[in-house]
Amino acid sequence: MQFSFTSEQEELRSVLRRFLERECPMNRVRAAMAGDPAGDGIWPRAAGELGLAALAVPEDYDGAGAGFVELAVVVEEWGRALAPGPLLATAVAVPAALLASGDSAACARLLPGLAAAELTATVALNATGQPPAVTAAQRGDGWVLSGQASLVLDGLADVVLVPAATDGALRWFELRADDLTRVAVPTIDQTRQLANLDFADTPAVAIEAAEPQAVLARTVNVLITALAVEQVGIAARCLELTLDYVRTRQQFGRPIGGFQVIQHRCAEMLLRLESARSAAYYAAWTVDGAPADLPRAASLAKSYCSEATAFITAETLQLHGGIGFTWEHDAHLYFKRAKGDEMLFGSPAAHRELLGALVGI
Repeated sequence: MQFSFTSEQEELRSVLRRFLERECPMNRVRAAMAGDPAGDGIWPRAAGELGLAALAVPEDYDGAGAGFVELAVVVEEWGRALAPGPLLATAVAVPAALLASGDSAACARLLPGLAAAELTATVALNATGQPPAVTAAQRGDGWVLSGQASLVLDGLADVVLVPAATDGALRWFELRADDLTRVAVPTIDQTRQLANLDFADTPAVAIEAAEPQAVLARTVNVLITALAVEQVGIAARCLELTLDYVRTRQQFGRPIGGFQVIQHRCAEMLLRLESARSAAYYAAWTVDGAPADLPRAASLAKSYCSEATAFITAETLQLHGGIGFTWEHDAHLYFKRAKGDEMLFGSPAAHRELLGALVGI
C-alpha cells in the first residue's frame, strides 16, 4: 500500500486546484445555486478540457484508465471548491456500475460518451443508498419500468441507470432521461442537485449483469467512498478559512488566534481532518487495491468523515463569530453541504451498524 501521493497525483491536484480557483470562485457557485447560466459551464469545461469525465473509464472505452485514488484526488478538490456539476454521479457511480456489470455492450454504448463529456449520467438510488421502488416488466421485445425514485443524486442527467425489481429479483436497466418525468427537489444545500424520478411504463434497455446485487453493492460502496473523500475537501477548506480568520481578527489588541482556547479548537479541527483523510484515502485505495475490504473501509470512512466534517464546519461557523452566520459569507455553504452529506447514502449511525455486522459484532 502506498502511504503518500505520487508526483503525478500531486500534479493532478495542483492543476485542478488552479483551474477551480480560476473558473469556480464562490460567486460562480452562488450563481449556480440561483439557477444562473453563468454557473453552469464549470462541469463541461472541467470534464472536457481536463478530462475529468474520462478518468475512471478504461482505455478500451476511450478513457484515461486511471485508478480510483486519482479519481479521489479530483473529488477532494471538487468538494473543496463546492464546485457544481455531476462529478459523483457521472464520473464515479455510473462507470463503477457499468464496469461491475460486465456487460461489454452497455459499456461500449455509454462509456465513450461519458469519457468524451458528451453525456451526463446517474444511478437511480434513493438518498438512503437503497434501490428505488421501481418494477420492470417485459413489453413486446423490450422492457418498461414503473414506480418512483426519490432524491436521486444529479437526477437531471441525460442517462439514468436503474436497479429495478422483476420476478422477485433485481435487474439493471438503462434509459434516457427524456423518457421519464423528473422534478428537482429544493434542499437546504443549494449546491447539490437532487431530483425525484417518476417511471410510468417508461421504456428501458436491460443491462446484462451476471450478479445484479453485487453490482449494487459495489456501486454504493464506491459512491460513499467518494462522498467521504469529498467531505475531506470540504473540511480542509473550512480549516483554511478558519485559520486565515483567527490570524487576522483582532480582539483585546491581538489576533484571536493567539488565545489558547482558540488554538485548542483549531488543533481539534486539524486532528479530526487528518483522521478523516486517512480513513477516506484508505477506503479509496481498497477500491482497486483490496476490493474485498471495500465494504468495511467504505462504511468506516463514511461514518467518520461525516461526523468529522460536520464538527469542523460547525466550528468554522462558531470561530468566525457573527460574520460566519451571514448569507454573504461562504461558511454556511460548507456547513449546509456537510449536513446534507452526513445523511446522504446512510447516516453515520447506520454505517456503524453496518460495519458492526460486517465484522461480526
